[in-house]
Amino acid sequence: MTLILGIDPGSRITGYGVVRDTGRSCEYVASGCIRTGSGSMPERLQIVFRGVREVIETYGPVTMGIEQVFMARNPDSALKLGQARGVAIVAGVEAGLDVSEYTATQVKQAIAGTGGADKEQVQMMVMHLLKLVQKPQIDASDALAIALCHAHHRQSLIPHGLAGAKRRSGRLRL
Repeated sequence: MTLILGIDPGSRITGYGVVRDTGRSCEYVASGCIRTGSGSMPERLQIVFRGVREVIETYGPVTMGIEQVFMARNPDSALKLGQARGVAIVAGVEAGLDVSEYTATQVKQAIAGTGGADKEQVQMMVMHLLKLVQKPQIDASDALAIALCHAHHRQSLIPHGLAGAKRRSGRLRL
């Protein structure tokens, strides 16, 4: 069994989700949000870093999936998102986690079967796949979807002996 951490980065709200991959299915462990408030950007980044580090220390995942930055219409928002994503990755790497990155389309495809799924569709599929009775907050739901996507990608690599491979520049590296 492998504990997987999913991170949906944000400069104001960073969602996290932890699932246990049993090899046959995934089980819900925990989820929530790291809220940074309205402080300066350096202060908010520190809160994201410490929050991700605390989640790692609390649950002990061994691997982490995180959403890649997409180019939005507002370059300033994309830069802030990239900074929050960067500190979350550093928290994971410092803790010795293998970190994999997924596009929003890859996550939606893995969870809902279509890369064009909206957030509510993804949320409903996360609830179904993890047998949740209550809707998680949307950022936490997105993080759980990333963790599930990571589990699915890991499972597809195991029969080929590539479960420990790392993805670099879109290619698998052993």
